Amino acid sequence: MKSKLKLYNTLTRKKQEFKPLHDKKVGIYSCGPTVYWYQHIGNLRTYIFSDILKRVLTYNGYKVKHVMNVTDVGHLTSDADEGEDKVEKAAKREHKNASEIANFYWKIFKQDFEKLNIIEPNIWCKATEHIKEMQELIKKLIDKGYTYETSDGIYFDTSKLKDYGKLARLRIEKLKAGKRVAMKEKRNKTDFVLWKFSKLGEKRQQEWNFLGRKGFPGWHIECSAMSMKYLGEQFDIHTGGTDHIPVHHTNEIAQSEAATGKIPAKFWMHGAFLTFKGEKVSKSKGGLYTLAELEKKGFSSLAYRYFCLTAHYRSQLEFSLENLKNAQNSYERLKNIIAEIKDDKKINKNYLEKFEKAINNDLDMPFAISILWELVRDKNVEGKLRTIKEMDKIFGLYLLEKEKIKVSTEIKKLIGKREKLRKEKKWKEADEIREKIKSLGFYINDTKEGPKLERLK
Repeated sequence: MKSKLKLYNTLTRKKQEFKPLHDKKVGIYSCGPTVYWYQHIGNLRTYIFSDILKRVLTYNGYKVKHVMNVTDVGHLTSDADEGEDKVEKAAKREHKNASEIANFYWKIFKQDFEKLNIIEPNIWCKATEHIKEMQELIKKLIDKGYTYETSDGIYFDTSKLKDYGKLARLRIEKLKAGKRVAMKEKRNKTDFVLWKFSKLGEKRQQEWNFLGRKGFPGWHIECSAMSMKYLGEQFDIHTGGTDHIPVHHTNEIAQSEAATGKIPAKFWMHGAFLTFKGEKVSKSKGGLYTLAELEKKGFSSLAYRYFCLTAHYRSQLEFSLENLKNAQNSYERLKNIIAEIKDDKKINKNYLEKFEKAINNDLDMPFAISILWELVRDKNVEGKLRTIKEMDKIFGLYLLEKEKIKVSTEIKKLIGKREKLRKEKKWKEADEIREKIKSLGFYINDTKEGPKLERLK
């Protein structure tokens, strides 16, 4: 019998037993990309986390309906409802129209999903294709008295909700205008825009008529409208990065609750930052790469996925090229060991139960990885391959693909020369070649079946 699935809920700040709203069906909404530029590896860590969540739910017998938005309008360069629209800004920069920009970067994003073996959502929903739903939701909030109008847009009045900010546990009185907020005509520091009016004389590529004015939706209203359309007024799980907690997800909850009387998701789950030199990976701090840039440096996408699984999704993960190199070596060594295992057509229940307990304990992937390593190194157990196959339904690392490490022609020649010297019992010369191979980053393990090449850690 599988252990009960427990997940950490940011809303309650504790691990809770997961019970879906509708028997064995689970609805998940994940905050997707703003498609104005390439997604960096810090962004992608969050999607690996949501992929593991979906795999664990499926493994536990749930039928998952996963929805992810594509923000192609309305995400401004400031959380204070100021600045330029990111997609419009990119269109000007690249001398293209907004839809071309959005479609290009969305296509790259989906290619990254494929490289990382992330299962695509059941539904991708683009903001520009759901303007009607957003406008209807805003009208509902207007009718219920939760809004007010300023010269630049329609705003949500957060003072109308007694428990605004409960997700982030905000101490509103300590928020300073100019840091999170720019007051201008706002009534309260935490008020946020639902619909932004186009500026007089401004030429926008993406704008729509609403209540007699041209404009475009605010970032937060997009997710509420689209999650309601595809998952209903209340669904099971909402995922995103920890940076979404204080503003975006807090505002989603506020406007959805005001409109429906229900908190939109029962569980709110957030992935921690990828860090570089102790700080969030960013352009200003360094350590910022795209997946394609890592591939050019000789790293595989699945090695990055393996690297992400070595830390719990709620723990920060320190990135460096050296750390990633160590992870790649471990991943390749793991695959090489597995490639040598003979299939005995059994499942090892002992190891599988330990594994299931780990993944059902709030997706404890580091512990699950350690159980996998323990299994492959255990010389006294049966049922390895079938058990690894079950585990890889969660890891998504293609562990059973017969892919040996690639070596250069130079190393192959050195291995052949060393074997010839060993047959001639010229041990000293053979050891010299072994050291030469070692200097090239590989170790030769002499076995009964012949020399086995491994990457050095």
